[in-house]
Amino acid sequence: MKKSRFTDSQIMSILKQAEAGTPVAELCREHGMSNASFYKWRSRFGGMDASMMTRLKELEDENRRLKKMYAEERLKAEIIQEAMGKKVVKPSRRKQMAQDAVRSRNVSISFACQLFVVSESCYRYQPQLNEENEVIADWLLRITGSQRNWGFGLCFLYLRNVKGFRFNHKRVYRIYCELSLNMRIKPKKRLKRDKPEPLRVPESRNECWSMDFMHDQLSDGRSIRLLNVIDDFNREALAIEVDFSLPASRVVRTLEQLIEWKGKPTAIRCDNGPEYTGKVLMSWAAQQNITLRFIQPGKPQQNAYIERYNRTVRYDWLGQHLFNSLDELQGYATQWQWFYNHERPNMALNGFTPMQHIQRMT
Repeated sequence: MKKSRFTDSQIMSILKQAEAGTPVAELCREHGMSNASFYKWRSRFGGMDASMMTRLKELEDENRRLKKMYAEERLKAEIIQEAMGKKVVKPSRRKQMAQDAVRSRNVSISFACQLFVVSESCYRYQPQLNEENEVIADWLLRITGSQRNWGFGLCFLYLRNVKGFRFNHKRVYRIYCELSLNMRIKPKKRLKRDKPEPLRVPESRNECWSMDFMHDQLSDGRSIRLLNVIDDFNREALAIEVDFSLPASRVVRTLEQLIEWKGKPTAIRCDNGPEYTGKVLMSWAAQQNITLRFIQPGKPQQNAYIERYNRTVRYDWLGQHLFNSLDELQGYATQWQWFYNHERPNMALNGFTPMQHIQRMT
């Protein structure tokens, strides 16, 4: 995670929410970071502006006492206001409010239902609980707890294609919403291209690989680079190489290791970086009879497969964690690479993982 991603005021705001009682897991999911990052912040920034925070809590307690003084006098007016048809809560919540009014105020069921716009049949309905609902809820909480940036689509595909459950998507989505796991959608402005250039889809493995660099920082601010290599056919992550510097000789060594492991590709798609256009990689590719397909300058969409993969790397783990060393980062990258290939559903592969896609095509 880059040090500039969160400002000091944002960090203090997150710590304040945690002190107010908000669960750490909920905060981390909302802001897209890991639990370890939160505790590192708390150990570093905890105690700053303590007097101001104490004074604020005193003011909040005083405000709470003042509101409580008028609670009983306003209760009847609030119930009448709710009965006027103002729909501000879900039916399940209105039903609960009607039941509370019957128990606490001794009003009739028909009167409570009329106030809170709930039919008497809905009030008396007792749902038939299904044990599978608890299983679905447990799995959803486990998935979103470990994969904080996954939305409903990835969660459902993981249950369907990776774990083999045959739950109906509407049922899973209903439980997903009841657990309040919905993530806020952040739309981005995109330029419309009148004639987008289609990217050719390979028909077999090792027909074309894609590689690209990423940049990030360690927790102490030192810059690092990541070399990502994937197979365009099934989007399989072949390598994630991490170091402070990755010259052309290091790129060649990584590709040679991949060739011994996966076989030789026919072509490799890359941008026009100095590591790719230098003599070291060019001469090595000529000796190996491998075609280097360079994209046009300023058109990263021509290398869309690896660019989309880079976004997944950044969104799923690189932008969430604070790493103290290269060894820690490389170890996590290796573990995530296996998870990506074997357990993470891929939308471009109809919701299957890269390894499942290979099995389906053979």
